[in-house]
Amino acid sequence: SQSTPSEFAEMSFFELFEQSIDDPQQGSQNESPWTFALQYKTVEFEGYLDGTDKLSYDEVLWEGPSETRTDKNFPVVPSVITQDVTMFALSYEINEDWRVHLSVPHIEQNTDHISIVPGYKEFSIRTSGIGDVVVTAAQRLLSTPNSNWWLSMGISLPTGSIDEEGDTPRAPGNQQLPYTMQLGSGTYDIPLEVSYHSLGSRDWSTSFSANIRTGKNDRGYRLGNNYSLSGRYRFHMLPTLHPFVGIDIQYSDSIHGADKSLLVDSPFPYPASITNPDLYGGTSIGARIGLNWTIADNYRLVGEFGKPLYQNLNGPQPKQDWHSSFQFSRNF
Repeated sequence: SQSTPSEFAEMSFFELFEQSIDDPQQGSQNESPWTFALQYKTVEFEGYLDGTDKLSYDEVLWEGPSETRTDKNFPVVPSVITQDVTMFALSYEINEDWRVHLSVPHIEQNTDHISIVPGYKEFSIRTSGIGDVVVTAAQRLLSTPNSNWWLSMGISLPTGSIDEEGDTPRAPGNQQLPYTMQLGSGTYDIPLEVSYHSLGSRDWSTSFSANIRTGKNDRGYRLGNNYSLSGRYRFHMLPTLHPFVGIDIQYSDSIHGADKSLLVDSPFPYPASITNPDLYGGTSIGARIGLNWTIADNYRLVGEFGKPLYQNLNGPQPKQDWHSSFQFSRNF
C-alpha cells in the first residue's frame, strides 16, 4: 500500500544483518566490532486500487459539477509518487550474542498531481530532509550448529519533520502537506523483530517484524502500526557471489486521528485521497530478487529489485508499482 516516507525509510534488523560483513555460515571472523552500512532504496507508486480492484485516473478524478462527487473521487489526484531514502547505519558487535545499531535516513519525496483546479492542472511537490533516527539492540536468543535466532528491539525518535509545507490547490501560497509528503512520524515508535538464519548448505532466512506507534503527534494523528513477514533463500553460485530470492507479506493499519489542516470546508472535506487518513494501509505480498557480492574480506555489496504480486488496499489509494535497493557495507 502507499506508505509515508517515514514508513518506507524503516530499516529492519533483518536488512542490517544481511549487510553485516559476518557470514552467518561461518560466524564472526572480523577483528573489528564496527560495521558501517550505506543503503539507497527507492519506490514508485503509480495507478490506483480500491481493495483489489484497479481504478483508472478518470474514475478517481472528479470532473467538476457535471459529475457526482463521492467519497471516492477527488478534485486533486496524485499520479506518480516516488520516495528515495539514503540510509546511514552503524553497527557495533558487543559480543557474539549482542549488537547495537544506529540508523539515520535522508529522505527525498516527489509527487506528481493532476487536478481540475485552474492553474494546477498538472503540478509536482517535493520534500526532502532527515527522517526518524532509530536505535536498536539485538540479542542472539539461540544458536545451534544449524541456525541462529535473533530478537531485536529499539526506539524510533521523531527527528523527521511533520510540518512540511508546499504550494497546493487548497489555498494561495504554501500550506501543510499531506501525510505522504511528511518526513517523520512525529511519535516515538517501537520497532520489534524476531529473525531466523539457517547455517550450512541450506541458506534460509526469515523474520517477523513490527513497528508499534505510541501516542499521537503534535498534529493530532499517528501513523498505523506496520507488520511484516519476510523470507529469503540464498544460492551459493560462487564463494563470493550469492543470488537470492525472497517473498514479503506486509500489513499496515490506516492512520489514527487526522491533521485537520488538510481538510476543506465542504460536504466532502478531503481534496485528495492522500489527505484522508482512512485511505492508508492494507495488505500486500511481494517478491524480490537480488545479488549479494562479497568484494573482499571487509566489503560487501547487495542489490535487489522487488515487485508486488498482490495488493488489497484500503482504497482508493495509490498502489506500489516496484521498489529497489542498493547496499554497501564495510567492517573497520
